[in-house]
Amino acid sequence: IPAPVDRLEVVPEIVEGIKIVHDDDSIVVIDKPVGVAVHPSPGWSGPTVVGHLAGAGFRIATGGAPERQGIVQRLDVGTSGVMVICKSERAYSVLKNAFRQRTVDKTYRALVQGHPDPHEGTIDAPIGRHPKADYKFAVMADGRNSITHYETLEAHRFASLLEIHLETGRTHQIRVHMAALKHPCVGDLTYGADPALARRVGLERQWLHAVRLGFEHPESGEHVEYESAYPADLAHALEVIRAAD
Repeated sequence: IPAPVDRLEVVPEIVEGIKIVHDDDSIVVIDKPVGVAVHPSPGWSGPTVVGHLAGAGFRIATGGAPERQGIVQRLDVGTSGVMVICKSERAYSVLKNAFRQRTVDKTYRALVQGHPDPHEGTIDAPIGRHPKADYKFAVMADGRNSITHYETLEAHRFASLLEIHLETGRTHQIRVHMAALKHPCVGDLTYGADPALARRVGLERQWLHAVRLGFEHPESGEHVEYESAYPADLAHALEVIRAAD
């Protein structure tokens, strides 16, 4: 079996539907599509980021649990956008610590039902496993500390477009926090979104996208920033919402 290559000389634009945004000795930054999990997990038999990258010959750091090697952040299967995977052991150590110390800038856009009041603010509410459904999470008194900052960019008749900065990185954090405010992400039926509105805008998943990721490069120490445009389904849904005003 040939040894993995670093993919420094030829950077493929697409690997099994996953766009490569940046690639060097230390990290690979991707634009994750909807329907792809970050890593293997119990009950998931679909495609994974780790599997596709490894299959294409990318070196992945060995730090972390066996099924999560090189992974310092995660996006839900139904969430798209920019994320980083570590290739070197040093990068894994440095970036894992950066995420833990909350020095990474994680920016999302979310289209949520209704109009949050106030228009911008901070949600500081602990999140834990839902007591009645183990596939969901909820705001729980004994949950883990979770902090979400949001700002309204556009307010429309049926929904508002928010820019969101995560201070922590809990599973389903944005979805849980917005649902707790009674403003679930459009299309997020798991967390109480209106199925009629989801059908109207043509969504089969939550309107949530990781648009920007900024951090100090683990080798150079230089601040780097990577971005992702809205995929077609989210762009279409937003246009339908705008047109309904």
